[in-house]
Order: sequence, then structure tokens, then C-alpha cells
Amino acid sequence: MIGYALRRLGFGAVVMFLVTVFVFMIMRLVPGDAVSLQLQDTGVSKAEADAMRAEFGLDDPVWVQLWTWLGDAVQGDLGTSFYSGESVVDLFLARIPVTVQLGLMAMMLGAVLGLVVGVVAAATRGSMVDGAMRLFAVAFLSVPNFVVALLVLTGLAIWFAWSPPIVYTGPAEDFTSWAQQIAIPVIALGTGGMASVARLTRSSMLESLGSDYIRTVRAKGVRERVVIAKHALRNSTIAVLTLLGLELATVLGGTVIIERMFSLPGTGQLIYQAVLDRDYPVVVACTIFYAGLFVITIILIDLLYALVDPRIRSGKALS
Repeated sequence: MIGYALRRLGFGAVVMFLVTVFVFMIMRLVPGDAVSLQLQDTGVSKAEADAMRAEFGLDDPVWVQLWTWLGDAVQGDLGTSFYSGESVVDLFLARIPVTVQLGLMAMMLGAVLGLVVGVVAAATRGSMVDGAMRLFAVAFLSVPNFVVALLVLTGLAIWFAWSPPIVYTGPAEDFTSWAQQIAIPVIALGTGGMASVARLTRSSMLESLGSDYIRTVRAKGVRERVVIAKHALRNSTIAVLTLLGLELATVLGGTVIIERMFSLPGTGQLIYQAVLDRDYPVVVACTIFYAGLFVITIILIDLLYALVDPRIRSGKALS
């Protein structure tokens, strides 16, 4: 088991390295740099601009910049912002609580609603309720989360003449204002996860309800409500838990547009502005965070599978 875990960690380290190199290189291919954007229309001489590039290390070859950045990153230094001059780590730590709050709440909403919709659809298979639930899930799975946010925002403005507060306040400062501002983003991000969970729950429930042990339980006279809640649902949650792990990473990655739309000061807003400003250290740090979240989630899921099935860690194919 230890050898399998080390192999997965090694795989994750390689993926993180490749992601870092790719993002580092691709940002340098985008026309313009941080110095050009900061100094445009200022009348600064070319010599002064070159001096500023040298200060940022942008006059070195890309591979030298990458090697220098990796050396500092190993020591916990992710650089400083080209614009604010603040440490990238400090900027990131100040923004991450907002994104984590938003992501966890959206995942919880999607998980609860998805389980309810999936169970009801499976329990009423073939009925109008089942068809409506499936249509409901497919619709939200097809519509991007920012479109859902716009529809909800527009509907509330037209029908109730209400819109969320513009200036963000933390839950400790003003809980009511915070709840009003974060409600629509949570709904928008949670609907996609809800649809995925609902579809998987329904298919897993139907598979469980058609199995031999469920027929045996029913033959013993156990009530249908108990059969669904205690036996079928419990055995269906394994696949759903796997999906939820990936959904957390997906939801956090989807906060970029939503945070921008609702002026939420999270990491999504930070990376969006950093890309526009060509603030390379901030972009690389945020990208590594999101990539690392995906990699860690996948590794944890692999390890859980290996604990359940020894054939996975031994490398033997499942028959």
C-alpha cells in the first residue's frame, strides 16, 4: 500500500511540474507584459522600461526565469506581485477564505439537492415525476453556471425589485449582507454539481434496487421506505462520494467567472485580474493551487479505492 501511495504521489508531482511549466511558458507567449501594461501612455523612456524589466527579471530567458522561480518556490517563496509589490503568498491567503466558503457551500447544496432528486427519480422510475426530475437535472447540467446566475439575478430584480449588495462584507462583519451577496453565487455554482449528483444517484439507486439482496430484503416484508433509505441508498453513496470529491475541485475552479460577476474578493477574482495585468507570479501561484486541488483529490480517491480493492494497488486488472 505504501508503494502504491508513493507511486501516486510521484505521478502527482510530475503533473504539478508539467502544469507549472505550461502556465509559465504560455503566459510569456501572450502579447505584452506587466511592464508594457503599467507604462503604456506614460511617456517613460525605453531605458527606464528596460530597467524595470530587469528588476522583475523579465529580461532573462524564459527557462532562466522558470528555474529561478522553481528554486524560490521550493523554499516557500512564490514571488511578489508586479503591481502591488506584496508577497504572492500573502495575497493568496487573504483571498482563499472567500473562495473556500463559496466552494464548500455550493458543493453541499449540490450534494443535498442532487441526492434528493436522484433518490426520488429512482423511487418513481418511469413516472412523470421521474421524467421531470431527469429533465430538471439535464437542464442544469447543460446551462453554464454564470448563465444560471444571470437568470436568477434578473428574475429577482424584475419580480421582487431586489439585488444583492455590491460591496462585499465578511460573515463576521455583517452576516445578513454576506448571506445576501453569496446566496446567488452558491446557487449558480451548486446547480451543476446537483445535476451530476442527481444523475449518478439515480443510476446507482436503480442498480441497487434491481440487485438480488434488495429482492431478498423486500421478500422479508421490509417497508419500501426502509429499503430505499437504509439499503439501496447506502450502497449507492460510494460512487456519489467519488463524484463529490471531484465536484469540489470543479466548483472551486468555476469560481473565477462567478467571483468576477459578483465582485467577491476570492482567488477567482485575483487570478482573473492577474491574467489581464500579466502579473505572472500571481497567475502561476493561483494555477498551481487549482491544479494541486485536482491532483490531491484524484490521489485521495485512488488511495481510497486501493484500500477497498487490493487488486488496484497490486496493478492487476479487474476481471
